[in-house]
Amino acid sequence: MGVDPALLEWLLDTDPALRGQVERDLAGAPQDVWGATRARIATEGFGARLAVGGGRQWARRSRVVDNSTMRPDAPEAPDDPLKQDAPRPAADDPAILAWYLADDERTNRATDLRPFTIGNHVLPLVDGRRYFDRLYTELVATRAGDQVYFLDFRGDLNERLKGAGTEIGEVLSAAAHRGVQVFGLVWRSQPTQVHQFEEANAEFVRRIAEDGGQVLLDARTRRGGSHHQKLVVVRHPDAPAHDVAFVGGIDLSFGRNDDAEHLGDPQGVNSPEAYGPCTPWHDIQAEVRGPAVHDLEHTFRERWYGSNVLDVPSPVRQLYDRAYHMGATTSRPLPAPVPDDQAHPGTHAVQVLRTYPARLRRYPFAPLGERAIAHAYRKAFARARRLVYLEDQYLWSRPVADIIGSALRKNPRLQVIAVVPRFSPDDSTITRVPALLARGDVIRACEAAGGDRFAVYELENHQGSPVYVHAKVVVIDDVWAMVGSDNLNRRSWSHDSELSIAVLDSALDPREPHDPAGLGDGARTFARDLRLQLWREHLDRSADDLADLLDPVDGFTAFAAQAARLTAWREGGSLGPRPPGRVTVHRPPPVTEAQRLWAVPLYRTISDPDGRPVRDRLRKRL
Repeated sequence: MGVDPALLEWLLDTDPALRGQVERDLAGAPQDVWGATRARIATEGFGARLAVGGGRQWARRSRVVDNSTMRPDAPEAPDDPLKQDAPRPAADDPAILAWYLADDERTNRATDLRPFTIGNHVLPLVDGRRYFDRLYTELVATRAGDQVYFLDFRGDLNERLKGAGTEIGEVLSAAAHRGVQVFGLVWRSQPTQVHQFEEANAEFVRRIAEDGGQVLLDARTRRGGSHHQKLVVVRHPDAPAHDVAFVGGIDLSFGRNDDAEHLGDPQGVNSPEAYGPCTPWHDIQAEVRGPAVHDLEHTFRERWYGSNVLDVPSPVRQLYDRAYHMGATTSRPLPAPVPDDQAHPGTHAVQVLRTYPARLRRYPFAPLGERAIAHAYRKAFARARRLVYLEDQYLWSRPVADIIGSALRKNPRLQVIAVVPRFSPDDSTITRVPALLARGDVIRACEAAGGDRFAVYELENHQGSPVYVHAKVVVIDDVWAMVGSDNLNRRSWSHDSELSIAVLDSALDPREPHDPAGLGDGARTFARDLRLQLWREHLDRSADDLADLLDPVDGFTAFAAQAARLTAWREGGSLGPRPPGRVTVHRPPPVTEAQRLWAVPLYRTISDPDGRPVRDRLRKRL
């Protein structure tokens, strides 16, 4: 990197914290030189004054691991992140063209991401404990030369994956010590004063960087936006058959390690009192093997090389980050991509879908943003005929209501089940009321379109505590399924970065009904099994008690009946034996007209902002 000598000299003549960063990332100094400078942070300059003043001990860790493959002077890989280096497959199933977005429907010409891949194997990991167990197994199996790439919204170093001694920070640090190349991007976040987790993410970044990896805080978002993608890719260049990716809605953070009993993660998060000391948490992640791993890694590479500097807009915060917060503000070269070996371990066609906002500081891989997730929903809902099952953290926004309502009006046999949280994750009035307002508007619009064909439910555990629904999953007609980080709202469809996958199984399910939608697509094994797996958990059903759930019409009725019985029992004073199941009817409290006056503008500008380019807003494009 060419730097003006006078500027470099000026940058080096500064506080040890900033000098160490300049020596490492700009001057290319040896590790012993910048390491010695960083060791002075706690005793000299502003860092010493912060420590004496009782600030957080960001300077307490002076050890740095020398992982030669992660050094700034490591050879640069001949990789163009905007050029896909894997072949495009042909559609081996006519349903792919009917359900999946074509290149022009993605509306982002700058990305070279493949439209889909075939021959994958996708395993849904319902609830965080199952995901963390699988993630731990894959990470501890890595050896020198292997690669780990991850994107995260929130990271907590001490979140345990599988009991004591398996904290995610320790697991990733140990991998870096073994010579595994660990690269990550974590959202820059906002301060804890606004109920965010700036300090936790910063500590996560520092720890992994000091132990031999490179993890950066990424602030390249719209103002008020976030990087909400959750991805881990594990690559074995010498054994590509073992490559795996995990994508979905589960962060590497506190509160997520819950199981199907939903007693909560002992390492909980701050939530409304109604959820109890350990918030019961329902979520889902997908384990992916096959060619789609390459596309998910390509998404990481696009963001990694998205610009040269990870600065935030505020000059004050830039200086703070460079000196005391981030491990670095420029990324080091990634290793060359592992070639796509064309192995097909399964029968699943996977389409990788993203959201990126339009920004003044444009993403080179999405200069006008990307709203493939929203477009995929629009196309899939337009093809829905019998049953849409969805779980979502929010279920907000007029575009969401328009898409669901349009499908209900055009198809009089279509039924929709939505599962949402009983309460907002934040019980402050300023966030709770806009959330109630937004969801209430969507529910009323969908009920107006579909009447009792649209039903909304919530979850509780067997102790009666509400379960926080953080899952983001949609299954349509037992054919098409989506799992990811996006919520059904305008923010996720246009304003924050999101990452999801659509799955279409070429294997037909042998159980009746064979073609519930009547379009000739047939029922697909993955989508039907995913829906039934979720329903078994929510309805307390065994594997041999599914006869009334297979058919969409019967399933809609059975789901409603169980929810009605449990709701009546709870609202009737919980007398007598508790009915089976964990599903109850969602009854949100009303929003008054006085609350609506201030909640509507707050909702539109803060809770659910619009990240589309101005031209698309004026033309009313999704």
